[in-house]
Parts: sequence; structure tokens; C-alpha cells
Amino acid sequence: MLEGRSADILAESTPGEEWPDLEYRWMGAGELPRLADINRQESVQTGYALQNGQLTPMQVDWQIPSFSPEGQGGHSLAAQIAFCQRHVEDRAILLGAFVGGKLVALAVLTPEVRHSIAQLAYLQVSREYRRQGIASHLLQELVKAARQEGTRQLYVSATPSESAVGFYLQHGFVLASEPLPELLAAEPEDIHMIKDL
Repeated sequence: MLEGRSADILAESTPGEEWPDLEYRWMGAGELPRLADINRQESVQTGYALQNGQLTPMQVDWQIPSFSPEGQGGHSLAAQIAFCQRHVEDRAILLGAFVGGKLVALAVLTPEVRHSIAQLAYLQVSREYRRQGIASHLLQELVKAARQEGTRQLYVSATPSESAVGFYLQHGFVLASEPLPELLAAEPEDIHMIKDL
């Protein structure tokens, strides 16, 4: 079962990587407060909108802050933890990347949002660790886990930024021809995508 995975280390970094102590491992829900380690700040100049079934780039000025340690708003640490916790209650699994014991990335996979369709519900990589292959490795491991459970497709509701949409396109996702209604209602401005496994 997806939700029964141990906290064993999956892999350590390979020679030549910038962080020799980088490791990946399954996490428990009790570790979600470690999201405080992640700096998700990003400055976005290109965003996407979906118009007539096509991705349309647009010039934007989105300054995405790091998680606020206070309050309950969408950018707060509490809201991020609560979001992931809700997925854990739906049998999601958590896969983290660590450097020196510090959480630098987290991915959350929720099984069976539809028959044979899993959802990549969450993927965050700390600012200073982006574009180093960490997100790709997390995705690769979650795809393996999903395939082992007989999942045939992986669904994601992507932040409409150039970096996020570009990442998923590069990894074989395409626009979802029929977005899942409840996910579209929850995140109508996101770009809903799907990948055959």
C-alpha cells in the first residue's frame, strides 16, 4: 500500500552533485512542520493562462513569498501543513529531500483520486536547491510508487508559472482534456495536467 511506506533512505546523492549529503526518504505526517525549512520564494515574470484549450504566456510580476510562520492565510506555514495533512488523511505518501538533515524539498502523492489516477498534490523545492535535479528525482520516485500500485495516470494542478508548467511539460505531462471538476473548482487558475504512466 502507498501509505505504508517506511522512512528508509531511498537514495543518496551521486558523485558530482553539489551536496554530498543529499538524501531522499519517505516521511511521516508528524514531520510536516519541517516545511518551515523550505524557502519557496520566487520571482515570476512569465505566467500562463489557458485560453481556448491552449497555453497562453503572459508577462507578470508575481513575487511569491516564503511561508509565513504566523497566521492561517494561504501563504502561511499552517495552511501548507494543513493542506498536506488533508492529503495524508486521503492516504497520501510524503517523499522528502534532505541536505544535512534539513528538509529542502517535499512531494506529496495522493492515490486513487479517480480509478487508476493518482494526484501529485504538492511539490515544493527550496529556492537555493532548485534546478539541480531534485524535483525530477522526487517525481521519478513517486511515478515508480504509483506504477507499483497499478496507477495508469498522474494528475497535477500546476501553479501557472513558467517554471512549474515548463517542468511538467518536460516530464511528459500534457494539458488535461477533462480536468477533474473538484480540483478545477479548488484551483481554477492553475494549469491542470496529466501524464500517462
